[in-house]
Amino acid sequence: MHKIVVLGSSFAALTAIKTLRKQGWKEPIVLVAPRPVIFFYPSLIWVPAGLRNESDLTIELEDFFDRNDVEYHRGKVSGLDQENRQVLLETGDKIHFDSLIIGAGGRFIKKLPGIENIYTPCEGYAPTKAYSDRLNSLDSGTLAFGFSANPKEPSAVRGGPIFEFLFGIDTLLRKQKRRDQFKMVFFNPSKSPGQRLGEKSVKSLLKEMDKRGIETHLGHKMKSFTEDKVITEGGEIHSDLTLFMPGMTGPAWANDSGLPLSEGGFIKANEHCKVEGFERIYVAGDSGSYPGPDWIPKQAHIADLQAEAAAKNLLAELKDQPIKETFKSELVCIVDTLNSGMLVYRDPKRMVLMPKTIMFHWAKRWFEGHYLKAYR
Repeated sequence: MHKIVVLGSSFAALTAIKTLRKQGWKEPIVLVAPRPVIFFYPSLIWVPAGLRNESDLTIELEDFFDRNDVEYHRGKVSGLDQENRQVLLETGDKIHFDSLIIGAGGRFIKKLPGIENIYTPCEGYAPTKAYSDRLNSLDSGTLAFGFSANPKEPSAVRGGPIFEFLFGIDTLLRKQKRRDQFKMVFFNPSKSPGQRLGEKSVKSLLKEMDKRGIETHLGHKMKSFTEDKVITEGGEIHSDLTLFMPGMTGPAWANDSGLPLSEGGFIKANEHCKVEGFERIYVAGDSGSYPGPDWIPKQAHIADLQAEAAAKNLLAELKDQPIKETFKSELVCIVDTLNSGMLVYRDPKRMVLMPKTIMFHWAKRWFEGHYLKAYR
């Protein structure tokens, strides 16, 4: 029996499994992850408003595993043994694989001094809920919002959610009739933040900030944080509460995996999501670095597209057929403001920006339910 091992339990990993089964793969699939759940990170933006809680966003995967005949192995990956084709776990366990799909996600770079003083929402529910509770406890103050990229791999950035938290919290405070008690500041090392969304989108986002009375501090490299300050090379920002998304890098265990890494610390893949030079090893989602336009985002949608390509190419390789599947380079994003949304679409040929409407807010909420239906 030929055993395929999949690392991770989020978008890329689970889409790879669905694709393998849909393509007719009948032999064993083993999934390795710390917990048998999928957590729907995109909807964390609604936690401060009380529209979502942890149970809403955490889906147990036992039924999904049963339906797709998946063996689950609990554990955190610590490395790979290439010679014996084994996944090494922190517990000391070793999981043999004949083929491997890596969908284990990335991690945030937490090197700036004082970064323990900020909240990083996309690390999970706990920091987002802690931020929300702190916000609710404040009667007034300054709220700072920002993000940065990996300087060695500028595409490794997740800025979209910060825009959504920024506008969503502005909307929330207005609904609570508390907005005039708070100063809001957006900061970013770039003078044109959000370039991956396209120049039109950057102008629209900055115009929206100006319209809402949100101040900006742009074009200054980050230096450090304190309990009440954001410190940049261009000066200091007083902040009673800071929401910040650092740049991203690959999983920590990748450094000892023997796999080729990009300058930014991600597992290098070709256009087919294959790790070149390694038999039957593929990567999809935030763990990998891929060829293509520099605006390709670290985003759930692109992770799904990469996972489909990886699974189909692995099956082709197992049949000694040509590996030819590639993933479409496209960005699809609804920047939600809690009571409306702005749609951004980009591919190599065009960039589309559609104006704010409440329909896009409801479309985003509908998509959440539609996407998670496969796992409930």
